[in-house]
Amino acid sequence: MDFSGKTALEIGRMIKNKEVSSVEVTKQMLDNIKSVEKDVNAFISVFEESALKDAENIQAKIDSGEELSPLAGVPMAIKDNICAKGTNTTCGSKMLENFVPPYNATVVDKLNAAGAVVLGKLNMDEFAMGGSTETSYFEPTKNPWDLERVPGGSSGGSAAAVSAQEAVYTLGSDTGGSIRQPCSFCGVSGIKPTYGAVSRYGLVAFASSLDQIGPVGRDIKDCASVLEIISGHDIKDSTSIKETSFDFSESFDGDVKGLKIGIPKNYFGDGLDSDVRDSVLAASETLKGLGAEIQEFDMPIVDYSIPAYYVVACAEASSNLSRYDGIKYGFRSEKGDGILDVFYNSRSEGFGMEVKRRIMLGSFVLSSGYYDAYYKKGLQVRGLVKNSFEEAFSKYDMILSPTAPTTAFKLGENTSDPLKMYLGDIYTVSVNLAGVPAVNVPCGFGKNGMPIGMQLIGKAFSEPVLVKAAYAFQSNTEFHLSKPEIVKGGKA
Repeated sequence: MDFSGKTALEIGRMIKNKEVSSVEVTKQMLDNIKSVEKDVNAFISVFEESALKDAENIQAKIDSGEELSPLAGVPMAIKDNICAKGTNTTCGSKMLENFVPPYNATVVDKLNAAGAVVLGKLNMDEFAMGGSTETSYFEPTKNPWDLERVPGGSSGGSAAAVSAQEAVYTLGSDTGGSIRQPCSFCGVSGIKPTYGAVSRYGLVAFASSLDQIGPVGRDIKDCASVLEIISGHDIKDSTSIKETSFDFSESFDGDVKGLKIGIPKNYFGDGLDSDVRDSVLAASETLKGLGAEIQEFDMPIVDYSIPAYYVVACAEASSNLSRYDGIKYGFRSEKGDGILDVFYNSRSEGFGMEVKRRIMLGSFVLSSGYYDAYYKKGLQVRGLVKNSFEEAFSKYDMILSPTAPTTAFKLGENTSDPLKMYLGDIYTVSVNLAGVPAVNVPCGFGKNGMPIGMQLIGKAFSEPVLVKAAYAFQSNTEFHLSKPEIVKGGKA
């Protein structure tokens, strides 16, 4: 039986109804990985033996009548900055190439309890710093829709694996768009949850006040089902503020009548590809036709989000990555005599260029004489961005915007121009600065045949409303059903 294109919930039902076994599905996913991974490079490590063993154990529980989640037995994969006990967690870096955590991230424990089958760990930009998965120490991931293009980043492996049907769903992390932008580039769905809705315990930190774990799936209903499992309070994470898991039981009626959706006019100006503009505006007309109220408004403060984000994120990265010194754990250089030489050489050899760039920028904005001029101002702008969203949500139930200004660009196209790469986050970073949720769903294709995604942004903990609108859109369109040639051509 071929499971290509089936959603996680559909496969979960088939397993529960004993139409197919978890082992059969897992074997097919592993076969898919073997078939396309040499081209796509979505995985850093594949757990073939343990995945099959887990599938057997979960199947036995299902056969015995044990009540598990709707996704029990469904094979998935995890971004390689999320700790899983006894398996390498590299963060796409030479610095942690051989790091094996002695504990699970909370989200991994929750997935294990729900009966997930973990196929492996996914490629990513080094320490989640990048927008193309080209900064990975383990070579770039390729976009399944066009192997000469990037899959986005930093969760490029997470999006590419779902798009290429190497995993049914995946987990990624989002610091400034790292789930939504690759989902847009790869034609899949994803959710960046409200900050504090999902435990960060076991997520290797990039920028602690911005990072959030979230799901990537074939459609928004799969993503919501995963978010139900991984959300909720965690005593191990002091920033975990959602007391209970999300409940999406009322989000799938397809009814968006009366929903007020705002469209920021300044999101559709210069720098936005015409293909993307036309697809997103057409999506707004689809929602309008379903009964939603669409209204344009001004949100000028968001124009300052990029500089504020990179000041705050790099400052936090500089602090978080100071622990990698070649002494405690991780890569240690064999060069040098004294301890200062070990520090210097280990960090010089262990980190890639983009990580070094952000550490230096973060150290600069935190340094004496520049703290007030840059970091303090960045925090002030962050407050203004948050206030701007609160004002918008006093008038609208959600905001609709492009996810990225372009479709996926070619490998190597932006690597020599970091500012151009950073500007690709223009529609996503403000969401992380404000700590609010957002979803990406496919809404069209460019003239080059590459997927286009739209973003729905809501107030804190409004994920059920965002999912309701996204589900209504997907119920009336077929963009999320399209497959890349690497799948349609019989390679997976």
